[in-house]
Amino acid sequence: VGGIGKIDEYVVTIIGQQKGKTTKENMERNFGMTNPEGYRKALRLMKQAEKFKRPIVCFVDTIGAYPGKDAEERGQSNAIAMNLMEMMYVKTPIISVIIGSGGSGGALALSVADRVIMLEYATFGVISPKACANILWKDTSREIEAAELLKITSKELKDFGFVDSIIEEENNSFTVVAEKIKFEI
Repeated sequence: VGGIGKIDEYVVTIIGQQKGKTTKENMERNFGMTNPEGYRKALRLMKQAEKFKRPIVCFVDTIGAYPGKDAEERGQSNAIAMNLMEMMYVKTPIISVIIGSGGSGGALALSVADRVIMLEYATFGVISPKACANILWKDTSREIEAAELLKITSKELKDFGFVDSIIEEENNSFTVVAEKIKFEI
């Protein structure tokens, strides 16, 4: 989902991955797994933001891009690759906020940014711990061990330099997030 919004006096382009709170909402939103059309829409919004010199704020919350055969037939990998490439050259600031799960290329396609902010208990990695455990050990019950090896927490990623700042969860209100974004703009 995306569009134009305001954070105080700043007009920004907002792009986000939206899950749902109920099973019905999750199903309507495909559990936050974006299809290729969603990544193309995000890229159009980014190009529009660049044209009008608006900062871009991306909210990332997905376990990954939709992995279905039909998505691949419609160019899923190409859509993600185009976002990765184009985001490196956008001439307006991009701020990505990891607000939940940041999984695989589906999350990375909205995370090539000038600043990356993460909520304290969010995760960001190339694969889910359960999938990693299944691939490495053929045992999904070892997902905690896999998570520790993957180093996907906000603190670990900040220590590695992949994340610029962390927002503590107890202060997780829109006001705190907005203030952090304004500071980064």
